[in-house]
Amino acid sequence: MRQFVQTYFDDIFVHSRASEGKMAVEAHLGHLREVLLCMRENRLYANINKCIFGADEVPFLGCFLGKDGVREDPEKVCAIAQWPVSVSQKDLRKWLGLANYLHKYSANYAEMARPLTNLLKKDAVWSWTSEAQQASEAIKSSLQSAPILALPDEDRPFGVVCDASDFAIDCALLQVDAEGRERVVSFQSRQLKAAEKNYPVHDKELLAMKYALVKFRVHLLGQKPFVIYTDHASLRTATSSPHLSQRMARWLSFFAEYNFTVECKPEKQNVLADALSRRPDYELAHLAYLDSPLYELIREAYADDDDLAGLVEALSAPNKAVELKARQRSRLHRYSVVEGLLYYQVDGGDEPRIVVPNDEDLRHRVLYEAHDTPLRGHLGREKTYTSVTRNFWWSHMYKWVRKSVQTCETCQRVKPAPSASAPLMSLPVPADCWRSVRMDLIFELPADARGHTGILVFVCRLSKMVRLAAVRKSVTAPQAAQLVVDIVFRNHGLLEAFVSDRDPRFVSHFW
Repeated sequence: MRQFVQTYFDDIFVHSRASEGKMAVEAHLGHLREVLLCMRENRLYANINKCIFGADEVPFLGCFLGKDGVREDPEKVCAIAQWPVSVSQKDLRKWLGLANYLHKYSANYAEMARPLTNLLKKDAVWSWTSEAQQASEAIKSSLQSAPILALPDEDRPFGVVCDASDFAIDCALLQVDAEGRERVVSFQSRQLKAAEKNYPVHDKELLAMKYALVKFRVHLLGQKPFVIYTDHASLRTATSSPHLSQRMARWLSFFAEYNFTVECKPEKQNVLADALSRRPDYELAHLAYLDSPLYELIREAYADDDDLAGLVEALSAPNKAVELKARQRSRLHRYSVVEGLLYYQVDGGDEPRIVVPNDEDLRHRVLYEAHDTPLRGHLGREKTYTSVTRNFWWSHMYKWVRKSVQTCETCQRVKPAPSASAPLMSLPVPADCWRSVRMDLIFELPADARGHTGILVFVCRLSKMVRLAAVRKSVTAPQAAQLVVDIVFRNHGLLEAFVSDRDPRFVSHFW
């Protein structure tokens, strides 16, 4: 019965296909009869007013399920389309909350919603501009013309399309149906954070790939090999590159959980990926952002740090009542705001330093400027710390500097080791007998009847069992190899490893 019946809490779904010479309607009536008989035997009751019989699709969890796939609820789309123009942040937040519920049906939702979400930022001046109106209309139009999403089939391979733009990352889960058509299972997108906007193009594309794996984890993890399509050719070798940033090294352990390959499609062929995150009217905005200095990035990051945002607000508007922590209020006299930058004076005689927000990527950017640039020359820990503390401040700075210098790839590769090499380590214990063997030659023994004056010793490293072979002093490397086959391989099978000294017979080209 489970082949044609699914349950969810107190809901029962019966679905049927034409099979065994029966039409879909005939098969469905038979399935309904079995379900109703089962309910009668177990004294289960259904509310006839809530039952739906013989329907092509049924409403379920805010969407409609049918033979073609999943589509959005028309009533919700109608409510979004008929929503009046927002007159306040509160109204806009309600409307975006409803629209965001249906964002998996839209291929470009995060990018389209960017002008609207900017109006919801802290201290943003409310102004419903033509750009906001266009964004609102674009979202309504996108949801009204949204495609029917395919139901995922775990027995078929999946595909993933991902792309990144200057302001958003987007992805789509794809699957080829029984008729050979490539269909979308789900769209996902989000806007880039302030620090992520400063990533190089390669890292943005890699971030989009990571975001796709997180969103579609339930379908991709542990499944058959799948393909990720991108228009950035360098991602094909990103997971095997010997030159990795700290950010990429952290992501590699995450990528290792999935069995995928990356294929590059040029922009003209990869229409879906490129349309996910790019809009031509946003291209110009990025040009001005490239010239933003480090100080401008710090100013923008204050808004995302709850503690520092309150301090900046309290110092910028002294007459305004701002709730601060007791520790912040006791040290408020040490803080000051100059041209939008928050300064902190550690001691009375010190020069004020710029406070760096609690943003990991931004702090790594500051450390990069103080350590990795050509003018800095990869200074040591103490000199790097002195350079950073001359202009910047955040808590536990020394730990950040120490870790950054110790994990610098260039320093580890180029600079000499500060201490002697470690002593010889013991060999790992073999997993089974005669998988790893010690070999050695012993000579200057009394000659036997055949003129042998030495022995070739084989010792199993796990069981310590010994095998001996008599040899002449003139034994060669090929002859020693033949003895390995005759004495060890024929009796114990193929070896996995040899351990020997540097005897010329064991280090020759033959071995």
